[in-house]
Amino acid sequence: MGDTAKDPVDHARTTRPRAGEAMKDGTNLPGMVVTALGVVATVVCLFLFAAGNSTAGVVAAVAAVVLLAAGLGWLYLSKRRVRQLHDEWREDHPEADTPPLTN
Repeated sequence: MGDTAKDPVDHARTTRPRAGEAMKDGTNLPGMVVTALGVVATVVCLFLFAAGNSTAGVVAAVAAVVLLAAGLGWLYLSKRRVRQLHDEWREDHPEADTPPLTN
């Protein structure tokens, strides 16, 4: 089977080449964690505003925006990297019958 750590797309064994990418490609993990922290900061922000603590609510809102932007940006760049790897693999293996990535 070989080491496929540098290519998270499973070209040989699936008709859906990105199935399981989130688990196989460890570079997604920091983006997922930071995005989850952004969601938690959003909930904290809403709680603080509901409790009447507007100063802490604004701080939590700023933290939520920064965390969500950083996490989603990380995931976007990771997705773009995987798409580029897939396209390069398709160029190197024109005989392979692999469908293009749909998203």
